[in-house]
Amino acid sequence: MVGQSPGPGSKAKSIFRLIRKQKKVSKQDLLDQCEMPVSTLTRVLEELTTQGWIRETGLGESTGGRRPILYEVNPDYGYVLGMEISRLNAKLVLCDLQTNKLAERGWPMTAEATPQYVLQRAVREIESMLAERQISLAAVLGLGIGAVGPLDRQRGIILHPRYFQAPGWENVDISRQLSEGLGIPVFLDNGANTAIRGEYWADPAREFKHLLYVHGGTGLRSAMMSDGKVVYGAVDMEGAVGQMIIQTDGRPHRESGGNYGSLESYTAIYALEQEAASKLKQGRDSLLRALAGSPERITFAHLVQALHKQDALTIEIFTQAATYFGIGLANLLNILHPEKVILGGPLITAHDLFFQISTRVAVQKAYYYPEYQVMFSRGRLGEDAIASGAAVMAIDSLTEE
Repeated sequence: MVGQSPGPGSKAKSIFRLIRKQKKVSKQDLLDQCEMPVSTLTRVLEELTTQGWIRETGLGESTGGRRPILYEVNPDYGYVLGMEISRLNAKLVLCDLQTNKLAERGWPMTAEATPQYVLQRAVREIESMLAERQISLAAVLGLGIGAVGPLDRQRGIILHPRYFQAPGWENVDISRQLSEGLGIPVFLDNGANTAIRGEYWADPAREFKHLLYVHGGTGLRSAMMSDGKVVYGAVDMEGAVGQMIIQTDGRPHRESGGNYGSLESYTAIYALEQEAASKLKQGRDSLLRALAGSPERITFAHLVQALHKQDALTIEIFTQAATYFGIGLANLLNILHPEKVILGGPLITAHDLFFQISTRVAVQKAYYYPEYQVMFSRGRLGEDAIASGAAVMAIDSLTEE
């Protein structure tokens, strides 16, 4: 039945997880990876197939005998929805059970995007996406939301995020309201945590034991995964990475109470905009002056446009910010020692320059380099990472032990 967990217990969930991660896998490969007698594995595979969670999908390569039957997640068993709520944009995606994206919707988070507006629009857009694909709400397993924190993921409440243009984003019980509006389970987590889930499941080639995700945009956010599980602290700490002190007598933070000399004060979008305005006020020549009209009107979009046109001042500003970002990354590497670091968000996707400089600085300042090798990536999902990862979370909620 749609909405139920696969199988009667942990054995079915663990086998389903192995099949999800490897996309297509034989019974022998599953035997090599799990501590189960062949009779138990056979029974679990039969149960999952009968329930519709998995299906047979052709034959694998022969190793001397019969070609083995391959199993995969049945994409048509049910569907999941993922939603991103950031300071700049909101996005919805509809995925099948293999998390293939079937449809998407998006809109800017303007001064009109109050909680009531976002909730009502989300319901309308979801109903529209399902109608276009002729999918019933009864076939939807759940909706995952990756949002800006801080939040209470257990109770499904967005607490008091910073820098939203619209009012009202305090103590919003978004999971309950959307669940009642749609009649499906709704799950909430920080956007960085959903992004790292999405990236983990999008890469079938290798299962990294320790994975770090850092999102650079209006603020800085991070998430950590170990053994395929998101690491949670005692409190919601997604945005704490931005408060990392990299210069004790440095710039004041944008918000009262923030740390002087914090990483976010040098690398977030607001910091780049302020640096550009300051340089123009000093009389520096730049294409930015023509694009924005005046220093006070400079936006990140102007900076990206000038960067792609190779404006010298803009290159200087991005290079400085990327260098500080790399120092922050090096601090994380020296503390956490992840095997792979995925960087996402507007700062990373806007231009190759930021990624290249920040990762080079991070490697140079990693304490055990070259003995300690770390892989850097911009991920496979790009701007879909948070929303697609939220859809993954909806599946995880049914299949994790």
